Amino acid sequence: MASTKPRKQPTAISRMRQDYMRLKRDPLPYITAEPLPNNILEWHYVVKGPANTPYYGGYYHGTLLFPREFPFKPPSIYMLTPNGRFKTNTRLCLSISDFHPDTWNPTWCVGTILTGLLSFMLESTPTLGSIETTTYEKQSYARKSLEYNLKDPIFRELFPEVCEEINKLLEDEKQKLALLNGELNRKSVNNVIPATNNENSSNGAQHVKSDECENKRKSIINWPGLYSNLVIGISFSIFALVVNYVIKNLNQE
Repeated sequence: MASTKPRKQPTAISRMRQDYMRLKRDPLPYITAEPLPNNILEWHYVVKGPANTPYYGGYYHGTLLFPREFPFKPPSIYMLTPNGRFKTNTRLCLSISDFHPDTWNPTWCVGTILTGLLSFMLESTPTLGSIETTTYEKQSYARKSLEYNLKDPIFRELFPEVCEEINKLLEDEKQKLALLNGELNRKSVNNVIPATNNENSSNGAQHVKSDECENKRKSIINWPGLYSNLVIGISFSIFALVVNYVIKNLNQE
């Protein structure tokens, strides 16, 4: 006779469900995680960059791939969003990953793994799968991460609330940019108008100056010409007197 006892679920699946309920009951700061609907052994997570770090404003998507032997064996950890700390689509060598089964503790849960990942992300300790970048580069990755994640269909499916939050941030940024451009345009117009007025004033001043110069030029006495005319007049008068004198003497004779 066949046994009627219910089949016992594999340890990994049972533990995954417990961890999932625990995360829903006590959410982690800066971290959101969801398993695939059709595969509870593949979890996707989103790490939100904490304030006062180069990752602030960024959203970092990655995966945890659990073995069926979990919790007795650790998961593989991947980062999918470019971030400046870890290589993307590369197994990360961490004490909480399958690179170090010797340091793994079966009491660690999904929350412990993700908390450890965030802690290591905020450090600068090198490891297999890590990269070195400047603070500016990390900040640049943080800004680009928003639109980058929205292109991922799995990200959109598993994290609709995060997508809504990202869309709001992008819209706010778009409005701020539009206001800034409008302010710059207004300042540009205000700078052009005074310049035009100054130009008109300058042209008017030049016309006034030109008229003044013309008047001064006309008012200046042409002394050489006046002297020549005076000499000619005197000479003509003397000539007339001499001619008159000669004629008078001839009449007397």
